[in-house]
Amino acid sequence: MIYHLIMKIQDLPTFMRPREKLVRSGAATLTDHELLAILLRTGYEGKNALDVAKRLLQKRTIVELARLPFPELSSLKGVGETRAALLISSLEIARRAEEAFQIPTITSPKEVFHLVSFIKNKRKEHFLALLLNVRQQLIRLETISIGTLDASIAHPRDVFGPALQHNASSVIIVHNHPSGDSGPSHEDLILTKRLKYAGKILGINLIDHIIVADKNYTSMKEQNVLPE
Repeated sequence: MIYHLIMKIQDLPTFMRPREKLVRSGAATLTDHELLAILLRTGYEGKNALDVAKRLLQKRTIVELARLPFPELSSLKGVGETRAALLISSLEIARRAEEAFQIPTITSPKEVFHLVSFIKNKRKEHFLALLLNVRQQLIRLETISIGTLDASIAHPRDVFGPALQHNASSVIIVHNHPSGDSGPSHEDLILTKRLKYAGKILGINLIDHIIVADKNYTSMKEQNVLPE
């Protein structure tokens, strides 16, 4: 290859330089050794960063390399302490980003209860909607309304407007009872019936209506009081 005859990356044709390739076509188009070369920045005498990256990845993947203990990683030729710290930091950033962007899948009322636990001790009723995709993954947690000490106001358009806007295929509605009693009231049952009917018209399934209190919750679906 031509870059084995050229020692410095800046001497390579533009289309072969990893950083320029990233800017032009995106990081996903780069090979592992090209990504590693960007982090390494430079090589050592007789070897450019691409050469060093290829040599480092001959026996390990880029993830295995970054997971080496710091003393072992920093002792590798062409790495050193500064680059070892950069590699380990980059992997940790990627891990945290992946964790942050993981989309929760809602499979039970208990999961919903934990997800909305921040409203269980509120002194006013908070009415929320969990907007879900076809895999029942959470798209968005929407606050529909905040009511009085013993009542919240929710109109079907307030629930299904955001659902349509975010292309949700199903919805779970949740509200809290400041009284501490998670049992559904007569008004809760009437509202749920209206929302279930509106969802059918719009093609958005109302999966459950969950009422949370200080220490427990009630799922209308589990209690078999959710309208068909």
